[in-house]
Amino acid sequence: MKRSHILLTLALLLILCSPSFSQRGEGELREAQPRGISVDEIIRRFAAKESEFQRAREQYTYTQDITVEASSMMGRGQFRQVEDVVFDEKGRRLERVTFAPQSSLDSGGVSLSREDMDDIRHRLPFVLTSGELPQYSVQYAGQQRQDELDTYVFDIAPRTIEKGHRYFQGRIWVDNQDFQIVKTEGKTVPDIHSKRGDNENLFPKFTTWREQVDGRYWFPTYTKADDTLHFKTYDVHIIERVKYSNYKRFGANVRITYEGQEVDKSPDAAPKQPANPAPKK
Repeated sequence: MKRSHILLTLALLLILCSPSFSQRGEGELREAQPRGISVDEIIRRFAAKESEFQRAREQYTYTQDITVEASSMMGRGQFRQVEDVVFDEKGRRLERVTFAPQSSLDSGGVSLSREDMDDIRHRLPFVLTSGELPQYSVQYAGQQRQDELDTYVFDIAPRTIEKGHRYFQGRIWVDNQDFQIVKTEGKTVPDIHSKRGDNENLFPKFTTWREQVDGRYWFPTYTKADDTLHFKTYDVHIIERVKYSNYKRFGANVRITYEGQEVDKSPDAAPKQPANPAPKK
C-alpha cells in the first residue's frame, strides 16, 4: 500500500500470527542433518513436487475470502472481498467477485495497492517450483514436528532482487514424506519507497497453512497476518485473513502427474492432517 499527501495509502503488510498461536503444535527445532537423504536431494524433490502441485492447482476452482482491517490515529476501516476462481466456457481461468461491500480502509489511513492484490493472489500461497529455485537461496535449518507431521525446515531468500519483480522471504516447512510445503511464514519483498519519501508501499510478514484436499496435494487453506506497520507519519495496525475453500477439480480429463507417473485420484487416498491447522472461523 502507498502513502499519499492526504492519507496513508498503505501497502498490504502481513505478519505472523501471535507467538502463542503460531507455535501451537510445534515441536522443538532440531538442527540435526536428515538421515538417508541429502539436503540437496530434499530440495530437488520438494521443488519438483511443488512444480507438479502448481500445475494441478491451476486445474482447480476455489473460493477466496479476503478480509483486511486497519486501525490508526485516523480511525478504523475494513476491506472485504469474496471471489470465486473459476473457468469460463472456453476454459479460461478468471476471478469472479461474488461479494464486495464498499471498502472503508481509508478510514484507517490505508488502502490496498496493486502489489497487495497481486501478492494475495500469487505470493501468499507461496509455491517454490524447480523453475523458480535458482532465484532463491535455500538454507537448511533443521527438522521440526508440526502437529502430526515431521517436517524439514528451510530458510528462503531471493539471491538478487530485479526491478519490477516480487519475491518471498522467510521460512518453509516441508513434509518429510510427501516433500511438499505444508506451512509458510515470511513476507513479500521488496518494500517500496519513493525517492522523495512521500510514498511508501510496505509489506508485512504472514503465515499460510496448507491441508490435503485431494488425498495427494497440499493446498493453501488459510493465511493470517496481524502487525503494526510503522510509517513515517503514523503507525497502522493491520489484521488480514485469507481463506481458501471449496476446491474442486475442473474438467473430467485432467491428469495430475508426479515425476512422470499419474497420481492416485481415488477417493480412498486418505488425506493427512494439516500442519498447525488454522482455526475454523
